[in-house]
Order: sequence, then structure tokens, then C-alpha cells
Amino acid sequence: MVQNENKATGAFFFAALVLWLLSLSFEIVFNKRNELLCVIAGCCFFQTANWVIRFRFSKDPLFVNTSVSLLHSFIISSSVVFILVNQWLKNGSNGMFEHSQLFGGTWPWAYPALCFSCGYFAYDQWDMLHYRLYNGWIPAILLHHLILLICFSLALYRNVTINYLILTLICELHSIFLHLRKVRRMAGLRDANSTIVRAEWVLNWVAFILARFVSHVLITVKLLRDRHKFGQGIELPLALFGMVGMNVLNIFLGIDLFHAFKREISSQPNSHHHRE
Repeated sequence: MVQNENKATGAFFFAALVLWLLSLSFEIVFNKRNELLCVIAGCCFFQTANWVIRFRFSKDPLFVNTSVSLLHSFIISSSVVFILVNQWLKNGSNGMFEHSQLFGGTWPWAYPALCFSCGYFAYDQWDMLHYRLYNGWIPAILLHHLILLICFSLALYRNVTINYLILTLICELHSIFLHLRKVRRMAGLRDANSTIVRAEWVLNWVAFILARFVSHVLITVKLLRDRHKFGQGIELPLALFGMVGMNVLNIFLGIDLFHAFKREISSQPNSHHHRE
């Protein structure tokens, strides 16, 4: 029964990924949107990183997938910080977060950065489906990636809300510590009393609160405050749908993170006798 559910889940998300690829191909080939080739470049880059890690370090699909995710988080979070600092140094903060800038403007390097990240989420969706790195009937991680692919792609096709989406990617600062923790544990570093692990947990929680939870709540509030400026298109409903989905997933992620923290701390007294 569970196996049949997993097959049905995999088939649904695989079909959605194929439809996404067809829509991207249509935009590039028939609408001459060559700038969207950065999405394909992102897919190819992270798939190549996958092969390199697989052949040089480990063939464990989960380790490889997590390592590539760590690479994406580092690259994209660095890119977002660079984009924001560059824009602030050029024009100052005045008007930087006005609706006209966030909705219709595009900061330098924002479009290719969003394309590159979109390519990663497509690659990662395929990798998780291929190696079945998910659980449950409606896996949160696959749903998360599907929501992002829809929101990112429509924004890129219509060339709107690019800067809004760049702001949402600030959460990749927190993803660095999420993936780093997984890689650390898979490498056998599980001593909760070590300075490195304690520092990692502090940074993990700080990044979760500031870079993920608070930033996404503020973006949602900004959307609601400026709702009358959006007009009659699908942009506002789609943006609110995406942000509500992200905020709900953030709550569940925070709960999972808290349970992981408690589990890692409470298992420490027996760490010399048992391995998680």
C-alpha cells in the first residue's frame, strides 16, 4: 500500500516536472527568450556537481543530494547578499523596497540569479524523484520545490516580481546550516558537546529566525500592505499563495528543527553506547 502511494506521488511530481520543462522549452524556442537559458545552465551546473561528488567522495544518494544543496545555498545566498549590497551602494536604501521596484524593477544580476536558482530546484526535484529521497503521500520537500518552480517560472516568463523573489531567497542563508548539519551527521560528527556543533546550532537558530521566518513574514506583510497596487492580474494571488505556503512550511520546519535539536541534545549522554 505504501509502495503504491509512493509510486503515485512520484508519478504526479514527475509529470509536473515534465510539464514545467515543456513550458520552459516553449518560452526559449518559440518566444526567443534566450535569457532563460540560465535556467538550463543552473540545471546542468548542479547535475555536474552531483556527478563530481558521486564519483570523487560518496555514492550515497542522500549525501550527494545534500552536498549539492549545500553548494546551491552557499552560491545563491552569496549572490543575494551581493545583489542587495550592490544596489544599496549604488542608489542607497531610499526607494529600494518600494512596490514599483519590487514588482516591476529588476536589480542588476537579479534575473540570472533567479534563473540559476530555478534551475537548481528543477535539478533537485529530479534527483529526489530519481533516487526516491522523500517520504509520505504529499512530501513537503517536493511540494516546496513545485511551488517555487511555478512561482519562479511565471515571474521569469512575465518579468515581474523578480526583486520580490530575490528577497525570498534570503532564506538560503539558513539553508546553509540545515544542509551543513546533515552533512556533518552523515560524516559521523555528532558530539553535541563540541564547540563546533554548539556554534552550528546557535547559527542555525539565528538564521532560521531572521533569514527565514521573519523575512518571509515581512514579505507577506509587504504584499498585503501593497495589495491595492497590484492591479487585476494573477501576480498578487500567486504571490500570496506562494508566501502563505512558504510560511506554513516554515512553521513545520521550525517544529522539525526543534525536535532535531532536542533529540541531538538528549541522545548525548548515551552517545558512547549508541549511534543514531
